Amino acid sequence: MSIRLLLRSSSLRISLLYGVLFIAAVMIVLLFIYFTTVGYLDRQTDSDLNADMRGLMGQFEAEGRQGLVQNIAQRVRQNPDGEVVYLLTDSEWQPLSGNLDQWPTSPIDEQGWTDFLLYEWDFEKETRHARALTTSLPEGYYLLVGRDVAERDHVQHLILDALLWALAITVVIAFGVGLLVSSRVTRRLENMNRTARGIMEGDLSRRVPTDGSGDDFEQVGINFNRMLDRIQALMTTVQQISNNVAHDLRKPLTHLQHRLEEARDSDPDRAREALEKASHETDELISTFNALLRIARVEARGWRSEFTEVDLGVLLEDVGELYEPTASEKSQIFEVFTEKGMFVQADRDLLFQGIANLVDNAIKYTPAGGTIRLSSESSSSTILVTVSDTGPGIPTELREKVFQRFFRVDDSRTTPGNGLGLSLVHAIADLHKADIRLADNSPGLKVELSLERHADH
Repeated sequence: MSIRLLLRSSSLRISLLYGVLFIAAVMIVLLFIYFTTVGYLDRQTDSDLNADMRGLMGQFEAEGRQGLVQNIAQRVRQNPDGEVVYLLTDSEWQPLSGNLDQWPTSPIDEQGWTDFLLYEWDFEKETRHARALTTSLPEGYYLLVGRDVAERDHVQHLILDALLWALAITVVIAFGVGLLVSSRVTRRLENMNRTARGIMEGDLSRRVPTDGSGDDFEQVGINFNRMLDRIQALMTTVQQISNNVAHDLRKPLTHLQHRLEEARDSDPDRAREALEKASHETDELISTFNALLRIARVEARGWRSEFTEVDLGVLLEDVGELYEPTASEKSQIFEVFTEKGMFVQADRDLLFQGIANLVDNAIKYTPAGGTIRLSSESSSSTILVTVSDTGPGIPTELREKVFQRFFRVDDSRTTPGNGLGLSLVHAIADLHKADIRLADNSPGLKVELSLERHADH
């Protein structure tokens, strides 16, 4: 897969967009963590200074200036590292006690807080930050209590560094995963595009590769391949139909041509007879094309919006009434076993025509004295319609082929017909999502049509 194809892919842009949004969300979380942690450290420092200030002010109230000076001196001795800062001055800001040489020059807010640099006047010592709380005492004294916050700053820097590293790792992971996901999606889409290009170039055998993952792309690939299988089957059917039409219609068209030539060169009586035969053969040709058109219309419908609720029992009784006289003329026994109240969602006219074709075939190929039976049986979810006869039947190896257009069993080629009746039945069954099966009736043939029963009945 080329880099240019990846860079132009919409999946990469989407991945980068989600990566940026993810990084922004992580930044918000990290900033929240940072300011929460730093705020806690600041509040802890201020709380300690407040407590220390209250203690010293209590000492001043209890023991006066001398007691406060001694207390500060003791605290300074207990903290030789200078982490705690104290300073007591008189009204002229002259130091009286503490470990600062002078009062800080940094501004002081309304609550008495100030931030300043330690040892800013002593270049031999390390300059560090301090935070202090100041107040004025009775008799004109000024008191400062502070903390060296270098350790706090160090902790803040460590937290900040850790968060920045976390952000950097997040950026790498987000964009890395985005590139991986995008490349995988682009690769699978390119497989589909490559398959489509191959098909457009004429290779109908191309299929989208699937990996069995069961994800969305897998389902799209499976459905795409099913669509291609269907298209290839239809193309094969069109080719077969073209070949069959050319083969099966050549003979009647040749006969028709001979009849017309015979009518042209014969006397009036023979010409009239030739024209009558030509008219009969023309009717057969028209019947064949009408059958093809009916099959095409059924297959092209593809939708079921015109379906209505049909009582299959009533429909089978109507088919029986239509074909009872025809069976009687051939001295055949025609039996109908069904009951009313079996409802299906169907196009009544098409379903009637399909079952009528099955009965018509059974009567046509069953010899005199034979039996044709039209029956139905229902379960909670399906209704099974069966048309059985005692005719010659169909060999097992040919039972799938008889649904192809113009296909006829050798023994039936002398019987009138065009080999399209069962093709029409198969198309009607597909439209109704019904299963059709041919079985041995011992003797004869049994055709079973299974339809889904209407849920409300």
